[in-house]
Amino acid sequence: MSPSEKRILAHNGVHVTRFGAHKRVDDTLADWFELIVEEHRREPFDALHAYFLTQAGFVATYAGKYLNLPNVVSIRGNDIERAVFDPAKFSHVMYALQNASAVTTNASVLKEKARAFVDREVVLIPNGIDTQYFKPAERNEILAQTLGLEKEDRVIGFVGELREKKGLATLLRAYAQINKIQPIALLIVGDIRVGEDQKQFEELQSSIPNSKIIITGYVSNHDLPSYYSVMDVFVQPSLRDGLPNALLEAMACEKPIIATPVGGVLEVINDCENGRIVKVNDVNSLTAIIQEVLSDKNLQKHLGTSARQTVQSRFTLQSELDGNLALYRKLGLNA
Repeated sequence: MSPSEKRILAHNGVHVTRFGAHKRVDDTLADWFELIVEEHRREPFDALHAYFLTQAGFVATYAGKYLNLPNVVSIRGNDIERAVFDPAKFSHVMYALQNASAVTTNASVLKEKARAFVDREVVLIPNGIDTQYFKPAERNEILAQTLGLEKEDRVIGFVGELREKKGLATLLRAYAQINKIQPIALLIVGDIRVGEDQKQFEELQSSIPNSKIIITGYVSNHDLPSYYSVMDVFVQPSLRDGLPNALLEAMACEKPIIATPVGGVLEVINDCENGRIVKVNDVNSLTAIIQEVLSDKNLQKHLGTSARQTVQSRFTLQSELDGNLALYRKLGLNA
């Protein structure tokens, strides 16, 4: 949408307001603030909740104090992992941490990092996944054919925006090593971040002979389960992260998981029990573990079944909802 353009979408009594962004971040933030004030005057809010410390968290905290409303900011990962090292964003981070009515996060390690900046309560509310929607399913052969996959193709899967932080180079180099030994497909459900990440991806891809790397572009949540169904193994080789929804979704779909021990991953994955853990940036280990999992059907079944049980017991939508409602009640809201 163009700058300052606004659209309101209604669904089941919930109104979602979307708006365009300016080239300058400060102009966009000013628009956000004015939009909140305008909407509050039209139909008063009971509270403001921002899902990201920088920018959204800053504006929600500022508007909350201005309008005398309870305000919550939620740390999601990159905001505390990287933004604190950016002088242009640091003041926004600190303002939100110091002045928000409540602060939440989805991983214990992010909680401890936040508390290193400010001595206050940080509430842990892990992400929740709809396990009735994200569930095991037979391989969607129609989708596989559409993607150019053959029935005999083994598929390494990744979901999200592939970039340096998500382990772009490690993933492609491990894929290259495996593809030398046996033909294999790499399915990236999402996009490659434009700029330096795109350039690095293209350079690495061009160095892999006979590669079968499929990039889908944006895929809606509604269609994601079908894409998980065509994966033989799901890989999350992040250098830094919070608690990725894609990881939990793949677990709910009973995919064998291989991930790095960053952010909230170690609070979810126990090595050899419900997934495999590989060191950050360790191409050789990632290659070996992917090959090990792909070659052992019983291991795939064990890891996938245990992964789904983990999500069903600890990372449900209801548990996330209950955590937020309890917090709202603590702030004096009739939630």
